[in-house]
Amino acid sequence: MLRFLVRWAITAASIAVAAQLLNGISFSGATEGRAEIEDKIVPLLLVALILGIVTSFVKPLVTLLSLPFVLVTLGLFLLVINAAMLKLTAWLAGLLDLGFTVEGFWPAVGGAVIISITTWLLDALVGTED
Repeated sequence: MLRFLVRWAITAASIAVAAQLLNGISFSGATEGRAEIEDKIVPLLLVALILGIVTSFVKPLVTLLSLPFVLVTLGLFLLVINAAMLKLTAWLAGLLDLGFTVEGFWPAVGGAVIISITTWLLDALVGTED
C-alpha cells in the first residue's frame, strides 16, 4: 500500500511539473499562493490516479495493437502512445470536471516526455523502481 501511495505522489508531482513547464497543459483555478495549492491538490491527485489507471490498463493494449509502428520507428512511436494516454487522461478528467486540460498534440507529447523523465528521476531518488 505504501508503494502505491508513493507512486501516486510521484505521478502527481510529475504532472504538476509538466503543467508548470508547458503552456498547453494546465489546471483551472487560482494561480498564486495558498489558494492555488488548495484549489489544485485534489484535482491533481485525481488526475494522477486517472493517468495511473489509463497507463495500467489502456496503454498495454494500445502498445500491442500498434506494435508494427513501434518496431518500424524503433520505439519512437511510444512517444505518440504516451501523448495519446495523456490526452485520454485529460478527456476523462474533463468528464469529471477536474479542470485539467491538454491543448493539442505537441503539448501532449512534451507533457508525456516531461512526465516520463520526472517520474523516472523521482523513482530513482525514492527507490520505487521494480
